[in-house]
Amino acid sequence: MNKVYIHTEFIKLQQVLKLAGLIDQGADVKYFLSQGKVLVNGEVATERGKKIRHGDIVELKGVGSVEVELEA
Repeated sequence: MNKVYIHTEFIKLQQVLKLAGLIDQGADVKYFLSQGKVLVNGEVATERGKKIRHGDIVELKGVGSVEVELEA
């Protein structure tokens, strides 16, 4: 599983998806969310601005997943 490193308390879901390379454009996030293809910790996510914190796992069905970790 790939990792995305953050140095703040949280990061928005759409930013994680872009940083991880799971999507190419921010506009794609809305589509994938509406299709129920984005999971956070195994649950379907519906908000682009959902706060993602250290230890959370974000998955785009059929593409891949990443774990968010604090940068040391």
